[in-house]
Amino acid sequence: MTTRRHLGFGTFVVIWIFGGFSVAIQARANGELTHHTGNGVQAALISFGTGFLIISVITLVTPSARRGVRRIGVSLRTRALPWWALLSGILGGIFIAAQSFTVALIGVAMFSVGIVAGQTLNSLVVDHYGLGPTARQPINPRRVFSSVLAIVAVVVAVSNRLGVGDARYWAILLALVAGAAVAVQQALNGRTSVAAQQPFAATWVAFLVGTSTLIVGAAVGVVFLGAEAQLPTAGPWWMFVGGAMGVTFIVTASWGVPRLGVLVFGLVSIAGQLSAGLVLDLLVPVTGTQVTTNLVVGVVMTLAAVAVGALRRRTP
Repeated sequence: MTTRRHLGFGTFVVIWIFGGFSVAIQARANGELTHHTGNGVQAALISFGTGFLIISVITLVTPSARRGVRRIGVSLRTRALPWWALLSGILGGIFIAAQSFTVALIGVAMFSVGIVAGQTLNSLVVDHYGLGPTARQPINPRRVFSSVLAIVAVVVAVSNRLGVGDARYWAILLALVAGAAVAVQQALNGRTSVAAQQPFAATWVAFLVGTSTLIVGAAVGVVFLGAEAQLPTAGPWWMFVGGAMGVTFIVTASWGVPRLGVLVFGLVSIAGQLSAGLVLDLLVPVTGTQVTTNLVVGVVMTLAAVAVGALRRRTP
């Protein structure tokens, strides 16, 4: 297991931009893709499959990434890396599929609150038990306060949209579970990245497993559930950038979690997501939405949550 390194401000900026903005853009793109396919699993498969092609090309032309993939294989054979660390790809695929289903039922705002609540609270548990690559980090009042502050910040940011959608309780529960799965996914990606000593290699493995899982899921839907296999023939070009944004996020998580731990990485990426949402609403607004004061306040509160969560006690 690794310990957290001495970090500069640049580390937080990199994760804030690439970890947070990529998720916000991915959500917008995948939502549009789901609208044009009419099937959440197939939309997730297209997104993940696109990402898998991108990271495969990067891995193929990057010698250090190829060596990293070989290191993962060696670590699995020697049991230095447990086999269950590879389940991060499955969790990623399930998250994208869950997003497609639940957003249509409860709205983006309620889904965001559920995801952030599940992710931040489970991050406390994941760090406490050392599931990720960093040393165990006990649950203490400061970390609990930063988690609660992040949840409150998201509630404040989307409070004007919480009435949108049919608040079905099972869908809200699914969003909470999906958020909790994100925390585990980030921890497992961090473990794989440490074994590979290269974030691209860890990302390639995650997308390989996730894409394979979604292929099976889509096939089951077509063969046994009567779903119709189809590719979107209309829609804006940017609905296909979700895969590229997914690669960006997983690479950033594989690089950032070993440095910050799951909780602080999650807080920084959440701050980036809200900031990106603010920028998107200003530059390319969705019909019926507008920038409000509560969104700006929510962004500031998440930055405060990051500051609190990243504080370290002084040692004598």
